[in-house]
Amino acid sequence: MSQGIITYIIIGITVLTSFSAFSNVELLNRLIFYPVDIKDRNEWWRFVTHGFIHADVQHLIFNMLTLYFFGRQIEMTFEYIFGNPYVYPVFYVTALIAASVPSYAKHKDDSYYRSLGASGAIAAVLFATILFDPWQTLMLNFFIPIPALLFAVGYVVYSSYMSKKGTDNIGHDAHLYGALYGLLFPVVFKPQLISYFLEQLKHPRFFN
Repeated sequence: MSQGIITYIIIGITVLTSFSAFSNVELLNRLIFYPVDIKDRNEWWRFVTHGFIHADVQHLIFNMLTLYFFGRQIEMTFEYIFGNPYVYPVFYVTALIAASVPSYAKHKDDSYYRSLGASGAIAAVLFATILFDPWQTLMLNFFIPIPALLFAVGYVVYSSYMSKKGTDNIGHDAHLYGALYGLLFPVVFKPQLISYFLEQLKHPRFFN
């Protein structure tokens, strides 16, 4: 078993790249998600590289702490289920892409739109853990206990509402579609996980 090594590598690369971009505007502009340049200049790498830079230290710490707590769990679970340690990094990278596609479609002609951060992939990792254990207790903002299933419903409803409202600078589309991808990816390759999830729902437990 990998014991979370790949998660540590992703965190390390993200932290180093983010801190480099904090003081290097040229690097930031080269890696940021900018749909106009993707469309006009074929800079397709931006679908991935934007997930390795962040707006500020708080943004970086929040995402990396979430990845630390849940990424190692999913990494080991995926290796056990799929029998291959490389499924997890493929999942993470494709989650960055999948979470960004709706924003690309919406903003490909918007020269003012840019986004950055690993939140889409982080949402995918988090929702994959919920798929495997929907009644686990999550700590909202790291200190408020909430059943994972209840959190998931609230997260999807809130992200969908805020995406339609569009009044802030947060990538709610990436959050929403990243979360959905986190549920979809495992069941596409292991459809039996659907029945496993439904069986888990029959045995609720709270704050265990």
